[in-house]
Amino acid sequence: MPLSDDQNSDSDSSRLSESTASSSDSEYSRQSFTSDSSSKPSSPASSPPKMVTFDELMAAARNLTDLTLAHEIAVNANFCIKHEDLPQNSLVGTVKRIVHKAFWDHLESELNEDPPEYEHAIKLFEEIKEILLSFLTPGANRIQNQICEVLDTDLIRQQAEHNAVDIHGLANYIINTMGKLCAPIRDNDIKQLKATDNIVELLRQIFHVLDLMKMDMANYTIQCLRPYLQRNLVDYERTKFQEILEETPSALDLTTEWIKESIEDELSSISDESSSSSGADHSSKSNISPTLVLNNGYLKLLQWDYHKTIPETLITDEVRLQELREKLNQLKIIACVCLITNNMVGAAIVDVPDFADQLKRVSVPLLEGMSKKTFDLKEALNAIGVQICSKVNGSLSERGLPTLNAEMQNNLMGQIASIVEENNPVCSLIDKRIQLFMKSLLALPSFQKCMPAVPGGLSVIQTEMEFVGSQYASIVNFNKQVYGPFYANILRKLLFPEAPIGKTGTEAPTN
Repeated sequence: MPLSDDQNSDSDSSRLSESTASSSDSEYSRQSFTSDSSSKPSSPASSPPKMVTFDELMAAARNLTDLTLAHEIAVNANFCIKHEDLPQNSLVGTVKRIVHKAFWDHLESELNEDPPEYEHAIKLFEEIKEILLSFLTPGANRIQNQICEVLDTDLIRQQAEHNAVDIHGLANYIINTMGKLCAPIRDNDIKQLKATDNIVELLRQIFHVLDLMKMDMANYTIQCLRPYLQRNLVDYERTKFQEILEETPSALDLTTEWIKESIEDELSSISDESSSSSGADHSSKSNISPTLVLNNGYLKLLQWDYHKTIPETLITDEVRLQELREKLNQLKIIACVCLITNNMVGAAIVDVPDFADQLKRVSVPLLEGMSKKTFDLKEALNAIGVQICSKVNGSLSERGLPTLNAEMQNNLMGQIASIVEENNPVCSLIDKRIQLFMKSLLALPSFQKCMPAVPGGLSVIQTEMEFVGSQYASIVNFNKQVYGPFYANILRKLLFPEAPIGKTGTEAPTN
């Protein structure tokens, strides 16, 4: 129901931001874009142009790092810190090995002196003590006091002056303490330490296992933190991004350009459908659905050139969106191959159960690694064509039917190989149907769990499409929840630039 001027209120001004957080394609009233509203604590506030100092820029970078890390921990259940050794032939790996070898060789020469020189060894024990103490939980006073007493570096120095240091005894105490504090996965590492006799090699391995224990502790902390982040991620990300925006007012420039392009695409679509284009640029803007604009923008991300910088509000999901785009490209090729095969030899295989799935199983392995620069799609399609001809002929032979002649095989392989050509009609058709499915998915309310009907020609990849679609919709709906207020301000300025706007704050979505 349209609102009159005297019905403008603070709740009206929040309607746009609430709507952008929902996946339904509802229309917005003009008042919801132009009403004067008061700022709210959780609302994105516009910042006046200002010079950005280096400290402010670094603060924004830290906020972005925190935001990205928190987002990854919350949405990626498999996220963890992994220990990775540097490649043997890398410059960094070579330098590291040389420096470490020099250090341990020098330590060995000091301990082999008569009398032994313990200063470097004492520093190592001091460092080990600090690492062990960092593993302790609050209240572990007994073991804390014991570690400090046994690894008292002042006492060890006094013992060194009288050549009375029991270095093997200290190492054994450290190993036993590590065994009490480590995760069960490190038990074998502790056993290997106990079997090492050379003191220098033992100390080197102790530091290696301590590094692994620090990684385990970090991953345990991540697991404990994940439920909290999942409960509070929307507010946390919105707050962090607001801090970034205050430090760097240009932090929404790419997002604004992304939304502007989507508006222009929608205006162009309206102009093409209209018999008269006069006044379309202005009058049609007031009739454009902001949700439709945003959804079309999200759809473009599935065909985005990821060599270009992605909009700022989507940086945290860039890798996931790129993976979805690559998966959809693979599914598109598979659907094209199956459609071409059915059109050309469908009568010969119509009675073969699950033949489409057999074609898919042939195609998938040959299309692995499509996203790599070295991948040759034309060569892969030629190989798929050969395999499919073999499959069809094998099926025909099993049923006592004549196999495909050379001309039909060449024609089938040629049609499959032509998928790689620009503006291939079959590829264009499948691409449009994939886009239609994704568009229908975004038009569903966020609370609706069912999938839209899969367009014709995509039945062979239906299961995969629904899986990719659910991941895509999850990313989009969460992004709308977090950044809905920011999108609302941008849409208001782009769709109604002539409208007087008071304060630009909008209430955050409640859903």
